Amino acid sequence: MDLTENRNGSVVTLGASGRIDHQTADAFQQALDPYLGDCKEGGDKLVLDFSGVNYVSSVGLRVLLMASKKTKAQKGQICVAGMQPTVGEVFRISRFDTILPAYDTVDDAVAAFSG
Repeated sequence: MDLTENRNGSVVTLGASGRIDHQTADAFQQALDPYLGDCKEGGDKLVLDFSGVNYVSSVGLRVLLMASKKTKAQKGQICVAGMQPTVGEVFRISRFDTILPAYDTVDDAVAAFSG
């Protein structure tokens, strides 16, 4: 899975698309890992743009959980933004919105990290 990168100062937005499930979760994690190393105190802040993601399985949620744990251990900041309604519903039902901050839009997330 390829992630599109957009940098605005220390805020890096990574755009994902399609499904994040048992077939794509490993590729998503491998694409995300290089950015997680820089997501630490005084480093980059990551916004995961999920506006193009139409499905996230439990395996995909696990990748997000591990990314959240890693960045928190490094005192970094990571969030998800722009989720489609079905993905947002999975996030809320699984209570992932208590683990990983979620914003309606990428602009909202960037503003929260920039402020």
